[in-house]
Amino acid sequence: MMIPIRERVLDAAITLLATGGLRALTHVRVDQRAGLPKGSTSNHFRTRSALLMGVTGWIVQRELPTVSVAFSPRSATEFVDAMCALLDVATRDNRDLTSARLVLFMEASHNAELREALSQGRASMGAVAISALTEMGARDPIAGAEAIAACFEGLILHRIARHAYTDPRPIFETVVRGALQEGRTP
Repeated sequence: MMIPIRERVLDAAITLLATGGLRALTHVRVDQRAGLPKGSTSNHFRTRSALLMGVTGWIVQRELPTVSVAFSPRSATEFVDAMCALLDVATRDNRDLTSARLVLFMEASHNAELREALSQGRASMGAVAISALTEMGARDPIAGAEAIAACFEGLILHRIARHAYTDPRPIFETVVRGALQEGRTP
């Protein structure tokens, strides 16, 4: 089966971001990495900004199905199991995808358009966690999902940047337990 050129371009761009950072991402290098004729990337993404937005959308498109499948937990234990599994997928199986996303996060600190696109992707993923927490009876599923997402993102950064693969289970158990608690303490 032949992979569409647009997908080849986006996959090559992800690899370049993951392995060489933002400076490695040029239209010429994407063409070379994808094994495409010169100008192919420009035919799909005229500007660097368009390429960054395309990569951002592609990352969300590739990750969201994995997140959606993992998040149908019926208990805190199943939620923690799903989080541990997702962290392993994100930092082992999809390490390049995750590394590219982290590069985009840093670029978004001074690029409002990219920041908005990344925020939309995070909101899509957060909605899945909010739904699961609601189903499990969380008092404040939005705050719980935010806490869990912040924890998850921190563990991703820890694993990618430091190559530290500590057991995330105790951390996720603490955060999920907090998200599902009946009431807040003053």
